[in-house]
Amino acid sequence: MHQNYPNPFNPETTIKYSLPAQSKVTLKIYNILGEEIRTLVDEVQTLGAKTVSWDGRDNHGKQVSSGIYIYSLKTSKTVLSKKMFLIR
Repeated sequence: MHQNYPNPFNPETTIKYSLPAQSKVTLKIYNILGEEIRTLVDEVQTLGAKTVSWDGRDNHGKQVSSGIYIYSLKTSKTVLSKKMFLIR
């Protein structure tokens, strides 16, 4: 999983990752307190490069505030997390 770009971002950022094999994938955004903000991916995906965008909104469509957020990619074999910064 690559670092999101741009970072810091406003209003949108891109997350890229690659799967070596077909896998169940979840990609979620959490605030600094560990509370889930948004689910970007929750499905079985085929192998290869993937690109996902986050528009700085939560699961209800509300804009989230400036701050540090963590994006976490979970597959059947691994969990990877990185920080990103939203500036409003």
